[in-house]
Amino acid sequence: MTTAQVIIGAGFGDEGKGLFTDYFSTRSSTVVRFNGGAQAGHTVQLTDGRRHVFSHFGAGSFRGARTFLSRFFVCNPLLFAREQTELEALGVYPEVLIDGDSYVTTPYDMMVNQIVEAARGSARHGSVGVGFGETVGREEETPYSLRVADLSRDDLAQRLWLIRERWLPQRLKQLGVETLSPQWQERIASPGAVDGFINLSRAMLERCEVTRSRYLSRQRDLVFEGAQGLMLDQTSGFFPHVTRSHTGLRNVVALAHDAGIRSLSLLYATRAYLTRHGAGPLPFEVGGKIYPGIEDPTNKPHAFQGSLRFAPLNLDLLHKAITRDLAHAEGVMSVHLQLGVSCLDQLPERVALVAAGAKEECDPHSLLARLRRTIRPQQLLASYGPECHCIEATSVPALAVTA
Repeated sequence: MTTAQVIIGAGFGDEGKGLFTDYFSTRSSTVVRFNGGAQAGHTVQLTDGRRHVFSHFGAGSFRGARTFLSRFFVCNPLLFAREQTELEALGVYPEVLIDGDSYVTTPYDMMVNQIVEAARGSARHGSVGVGFGETVGREEETPYSLRVADLSRDDLAQRLWLIRERWLPQRLKQLGVETLSPQWQERIASPGAVDGFINLSRAMLERCEVTRSRYLSRQRDLVFEGAQGLMLDQTSGFFPHVTRSHTGLRNVVALAHDAGIRSLSLLYATRAYLTRHGAGPLPFEVGGKIYPGIEDPTNKPHAFQGSLRFAPLNLDLLHKAITRDLAHAEGVMSVHLQLGVSCLDQLPERVALVAAGAKEECDPHSLLARLRRTIRPQQLLASYGPECHCIEATSVPALAVTA
């Protein structure tokens, strides 16, 4: 194995990563989830009317691709079971492999996440409430660890008890929550939460093969599917409104090394405008929809994240984020740089963009030309509509990252 395809969101998420993953996937592909967890929502819509928002399962599943959940992915057995049921209703039964070192989200991570985010009120961080960040914090900052390999252990119930009785109250106190409503106290104390989690965890293990990243070295067609976007990376300048994850190349490079990969076809995905679902800065934000033709059935108003927010495509932010991310491959492996632009069918005759710190207008064709000049991809894919319909634009000289 010498090369692989990579899809990375270049914005605040919701850029079309699912669409582009579906585009590059085939029946022989293995889609590698290299970051994030159940908070991801990657929509794929087929011409036959089937549609699914992928979370645990790779967005190449409609094509028959298998999924590999890497050690950088956070598993949630409760939400895995729900998504499995949804896919089976669509006649899809993907093969799934999981790295035994993957972190596992428990019901108590989800409860802490929801309690604290609700308590923050107008100061919310933008979480979706499925416990992703709390899981990462528990794993990296406390002794109360739970990995996929631990789900088959005889002491699983004891591990959950320790998380509930020791970690949960410590974490709530650390985050400033001193009292709980009777409803939350009842949910936390319920034995059904433990029993249900154990049953669904065992079911997930029966459904999936537990392995390690060396498995990737035996696969010939790898598609790395990122979650969230570069502007939500935990090292970005928008802290604390970020995800506890490396959303770009850092994890990819580590996994590629395990697989013996020496070059990457790297596609950064963006909409033709900028979006953000959740709290945090959004430069040049507009009120309501930026264009009247926008339709987004996936990103509906959310109890924690609110409504989808819009801004003009920001070439300054895009170039900065991509350039910074490419540095992780410099001197390590070669990169064939691609740019994927989605939602072009939603643009009016005049569109807005931001460049050199100022807002301006142009037509859609000029927007693509500006993107080519700014990012300088070797390949540009333009996507029109919610289905997998991409047009390859003319190549331009590369922004080289050499080995």
